[in-house]
Amino acid sequence: MGLFQNLFQSKEKKLKAEKFKIGMMKTRKGPLSSLKDVLTNSKKIDDDLFLKLEEIFIMADIGVDTVVEFIENLREAVKREKIEKPIQLENKIVDKMFELYLKDEIINTNIRYNHDGLTVILFVGVNGTGKTTSIGKLAYKIKAEGKSVMLAAGDTFRAGAINQLKVFGERVDVPVVAKEAGSDPSSVIFDAIRKAKEEHTDVLLIDTAGRLQNKVNLMNELNKINRIIKREINAEVYETYLVIDATTGQNGLSQAKIFSEVTDITGIILTKLDGTAKGGIVLAIRNKLGIPISFVGMGEKITDLEYFDIEDYIYGLFADFFE
Repeated sequence: MGLFQNLFQSKEKKLKAEKFKIGMMKTRKGPLSSLKDVLTNSKKIDDDLFLKLEEIFIMADIGVDTVVEFIENLREAVKREKIEKPIQLENKIVDKMFELYLKDEIINTNIRYNHDGLTVILFVGVNGTGKTTSIGKLAYKIKAEGKSVMLAAGDTFRAGAINQLKVFGERVDVPVVAKEAGSDPSSVIFDAIRKAKEEHTDVLLIDTAGRLQNKVNLMNELNKINRIIKREINAEVYETYLVIDATTGQNGLSQAKIFSEVTDITGIILTKLDGTAKGGIVLAIRNKLGIPISFVGMGEKITDLEYFDIEDYIYGLFADFFE
């Protein structure tokens, strides 16, 4: 039994991971569905087996570069530990996936709050990723944890985004600072910070425009927003979350690369993880960019935003190995 599998011997841990198991079903029953059969039916560990494993993991959207690195680590482990039976790779695959994500680091996905005043959280991402919905869900989660929340409709280029944020404000019962479409986003954020400070709000969640057509304009806009925030609260943005739609697969990785070039991304919110067979994108993002996943969306209800847990995620991917 592998080191990672030992974590799931308790019923309590399995119950906690159940939502990830359900949410990762399309990935597990899709690209990864043949993994157990391949290991069970293969007679020996050879190049042919490693090629089959490569294909399976690439289809799960872990990414070619990440898969090549992973398979190489797996080969080395087989030689070093003198593993002979393919079925014994079940434990090693799970443990190595765990190591691939952690990279010998301690990852804290909890929100970094400013305990001496206003905490500002910025949301970036292209249109259609579920950014505004994620803001509403996170507002609900933070409020449920006992903090006061305010929203700022900084995506002034789309009237739909402004209206959608107002709807979420009503659902969660938190105030929303907004102006008419076409307004200067910085003016909205300036007003929101002033109002949040006046009302002693704990957390301000800021929506931003997600246009990638002109990277220079995007960079200038985000830099301006960050300058205003730093000036008004005398501190940096505490978190900048990039919202990515998990169903876009490797395109999501491309988005992450672009946004990480124009602003400091502290974490990623991965939406629609339950709706895709490309759940391996989590490992690709972490391996290629070093950015941790902070939250995952697995459902459409206001409560369906989960703090990311690498243990629960890998359990969701390989639950068949534990049964």
